[in-house]
Amino acid sequence: MYRSMHFRKRILPLFVVLGLAFTAPQNACGQLPASETIPAIGDSPADAGPFAKDLSPAFRKKDVAYALGKVADWQLKRVEGNYEQDWTMAALYAGFMAVPPAVNGAKYQDAMLSMGKQFSWQLGNRPEHADDHAIGQTYLELYETKHDLAMVAPTRQSMDALVARSDDPKKLLWWWCDALFMAPPVLAKLSKDTGDRKYIDFMNREWWITSSLLYDSQLHLYSRDASFLDKKEANGKKLFWARGNGWVMAGLARVLEVMPESYPDRARYITQYREMAKAIAALQGSDGLWRPGLLDATAYPLPEVSGSAFNTYALAWGVRTGLLDRKEYLPVVQKAWAGLLTHIYADGRLGCIQPIGASPDKFTVTSSYVYGVGAFLLAGSEVYQLSEPTRIKE
Repeated sequence: MYRSMHFRKRILPLFVVLGLAFTAPQNACGQLPASETIPAIGDSPADAGPFAKDLSPAFRKKDVAYALGKVADWQLKRVEGNYEQDWTMAALYAGFMAVPPAVNGAKYQDAMLSMGKQFSWQLGNRPEHADDHAIGQTYLELYETKHDLAMVAPTRQSMDALVARSDDPKKLLWWWCDALFMAPPVLAKLSKDTGDRKYIDFMNREWWITSSLLYDSQLHLYSRDASFLDKKEANGKKLFWARGNGWVMAGLARVLEVMPESYPDRARYITQYREMAKAIAALQGSDGLWRPGLLDATAYPLPEVSGSAFNTYALAWGVRTGLLDRKEYLPVVQKAWAGLLTHIYADGRLGCIQPIGASPDKFTVTSSYVYGVGAFLLAGSEVYQLSEPTRIKE
């Protein structure tokens, strides 16, 4: 049970809600971290070899498990010994943690245990920046199986300081939409694990401050940040970044996964999740995937796998939990999963992932980055649970 506490409401000044005053902090997640020079984070070789020919889009557990293992093994070999605490790796860590036990999940979770020990369970260096909080999701998941308080003590200390801060009306805490995947699940999970409601109440307040600025209540999509509110695609439609909206969809799923059924504002999250799911499903490409610019698919020749994988994860999660109608959304998930598999190379590389950036852009089919792989592993973990068991031949 949560410890009771009064929820102190703070009124966001109207000029911030309307986006008339907005100062973006430096070192946003769109900028390259120093670790970008490490090949383990990602690269775009001229030739990545042949595509895999041993994968099946069939919704059978053995086929899903094989694809998951193929991609996870390739990525684990690249990142072992090159771990980072930043947001790019944190998304991958979340994916590794999601791999089901029946797909050798223990191997990847053991690797995450080693990663946590390497960093002494510390978050990133920026105490108020959501990008540096995302790794806390993995620490908390490991704590839930190992029950070692040392694994979560630094995260709790950091979140205590975050909760105690005063909102700055000229500087939103989560001013870019991707942040809704990074920090909110940490706070929601910490609230669940500690029984202290202050963390989820803080998350709830900050989520809706961000949403009031960036969420389009008619189109049911998020602008990347306030600088995108009036930006248009070449076709004249509003610019909505596929990857940014994928991060939000995944963030909604991960928050709702641990949010108590009785939480007062839970219905608001469900409403937003369902609105976004409907909008995202309607924009799915013929190949099952989503283009970098959601409302101008023709402007970008390639699908964007990281955003597509996050969408697949969130939609599959909704089907599994019953928040989305199975008859309507399962075909969307099946089509998306089949599309993702076409971008796996013979050695396990997952391609067609837009490099680090802050808006839709062009990239190559070989481009592979860790956050996209993390999204794929999250998607595969949900698809695995929806798939049919392998039948034993008589």
